[in-house]
Amino acid sequence: MQTNTHEQLNLKVDLNGLILKNPVTVASGTYGFGREYSEFIDLNCLGAIAVKGLTLEPREGNEGVRIAETPMGMINSVGLQNPGVYEFIKNEIPFLRQYDLKIIANINGNTIEEYCEMAKILDREDVDSIELNISCPNVKNGGLAFGTNPKVVREVVRRVRKQTSKHLIVKLSPNVTDIKEIAKIVEEEGANCISLINTVTGMEIDIHKRKTVLQRGVGGLSGPAIKPIAIKLVYDVYQTVNIPILGMGGIMNYEDAIAFMLAGAGAIAIGTGNFVNPNAPIDVLEGIQKYMNRFNYNAVSQITGDLKK
Repeated sequence: MQTNTHEQLNLKVDLNGLILKNPVTVASGTYGFGREYSEFIDLNCLGAIAVKGLTLEPREGNEGVRIAETPMGMINSVGLQNPGVYEFIKNEIPFLRQYDLKIIANINGNTIEEYCEMAKILDREDVDSIELNISCPNVKNGGLAFGTNPKVVREVVRRVRKQTSKHLIVKLSPNVTDIKEIAKIVEEEGANCISLINTVTGMEIDIHKRKTVLQRGVGGLSGPAIKPIAIKLVYDVYQTVNIPILGMGGIMNYEDAIAFMLAGAGAIAIGTGNFVNPNAPIDVLEGIQKYMNRFNYNAVSQITGDLKK
């Protein structure tokens, strides 16, 4: 068997119009706007950064304890603390444009109108993709997440799609009855790509205080604990739609990344893993290249869905 050198390997990924130089990205909410991590790693090594979740107006986020460690991960209820979309445009896009990476703007809203307004604003700006986070609570619908109701999913994706010609990623919640139904709707309404999964709803209790650890009670569980759930949902969606998948959920090393790709992810995002090891994206990328050499893959795209029966 001929061994490829790293120079011969094709690491380029096409997520249905969003071309990444390699398949390693970082997940929204775990990397800020890249400034802090730029002191530890060369951001040029990333295929893309999904920036901290943006809202129309600045948000302070939730009060009190917002993050807690769990046995195999963490649970958070940060509450979308961010400077707002206009500050992002003014200060963070110029910073990120110093680097050779794609910028994915993650947008969040309390109403469909807010999502549409943000998509319209960012359509004019220098971002490479918009990631529509439909795990937000819909204030007009009793606080249930947009992404849990198929009819609401269809409406929000359809209306946002009309507001922007940018590459559109829709981030799906795992907290649904049938992920395949939701994914199909997202594809039908014009999304270019699906990112999954978002965090799994969870709770931690301090038995000594007899109170929930997080001030708001529930939060989003991330880290290795959710990896098997995420891989299964990536696999299910890959069997269902024809648009590419950006896979995430507990990826800590290259073995995890490869598992997501074999299940059907075209690219992967590292989230909680960055908190444990700031060098994780570089380690994962190097591991993927060694794996490609070992199994004689010339292009990283050949790994996607290459699961043996």
